[in-house]
Amino acid sequence: MSTCWAGIVECRPGDGKRRDPVSATILWIIAAILVIVGIVQLFQGQIIFGIVLIVIACLVGPGGYSIFRSRR
Repeated sequence: MSTCWAGIVECRPGDGKRRDPVSATILWIIAAILVIVGIVQLFQGQIIFGIVLIVIACLVGPGGYSIFRSRR
């Protein structure tokens, strides 16, 4: 599955869908906040919680996994 990028808008050949630039930006901001909080938690000694937050940030980002994506 290839992905092409036009600025901040993601498009995938074949599905004809384009992600809204505003929602992609919001997802990037949420993911960045989660990573920052995760790193702070790592420095505070909460290793598991910090790792969990960083993994969630990777899933939340615009290139991450979506529970709303069809499985066809």
